[in-house]
Amino acid sequence: MSKILITGATGQFGKAVIEALLKNGIENNTIQAMVRNEAKAAYLKSLGINSVFGDYNDYDSMTRAFSGIEKLLFVSSGEIQNRTAQHAQVVKAAKKAGVKHIFYTSQIHKTDSPSSAMNFVMKSHLATENKIMSSGMEYTILRNSLYLDMLPLFLGEKVIENGILLPAGNGKIAFAMRSEMAEIAAKIISSEIHQNKIYNISGKGVSFVEIAAMISEITAKNITYLSPTLEAFIKIATNSGMPKHYVKMLGCFAMAAQEGELEGKDSQIEMLLERKPTTVQQFLEKILK
Repeated sequence: MSKILITGATGQFGKAVIEALLKNGIENNTIQAMVRNEAKAAYLKSLGINSVFGDYNDYDSMTRAFSGIEKLLFVSSGEIQNRTAQHAQVVKAAKKAGVKHIFYTSQIHKTDSPSSAMNFVMKSHLATENKIMSSGMEYTILRNSLYLDMLPLFLGEKVIENGILLPAGNGKIAFAMRSEMAEIAAKIISSEIHQNKIYNISGKGVSFVEIAAMISEITAKNITYLSPTLEAFIKIATNSGMPKHYVKMLGCFAMAAQEGELEGKDSQIEMLLERKPTTVQQFLEKILK
């Protein structure tokens, strides 16, 4: 069995992939978890998963961590500002260490225009995809949608009282559950038929007009949806006490939705998951009832 390494293994997505790999029958002694903080790896150790130190900012640590690894799940960095440089080091280290197949978690998108509201995340994703595809290693690019688990962050803590306020217009976001995307990643890693493929992994696009209607139906309350300008949204949300970095992130994703960047057309999630994914309606019913 190929030796598999999961980066970002103490994060929620990385842990979910490891759990899915084990559920698929992959033996724990063939899986390694790359971590920056051993103290956070206690849960993985309880599963019998060996952890190795590795840091996207430390090239030598990655060449050591990747040594002997055939399949590498490269979970994208959460450090947006330094991500392009970090990712270039990951690909370079994987190539030097002899990794055979690299699986990368990218992002669904519609265009690669620098003027897109998605450019703040897509610039590094596309640069990384290009480096991976030109590296000579086998690759699988997983262009994931926004996590459905994040929807409450878009809605706000007082959505029932205050309604929804986002500069998304009538644009749609094709949310999908983190756990289902992790399940797909594990299935792909466990097989031998996905070399040099790019997959769009997203649910059905849903607008916040539709989401407000769903919440109204579930709660029997009238939930409003207002779509202000980006500048007005940032001012209102910041004044309400929301951290500024969250406000900017939500605002940019909402604008990207308005531009059609996140509507999730041509998704292969059902084919890869081998069942219908969790819908926004089902998720809202679960968290609101």
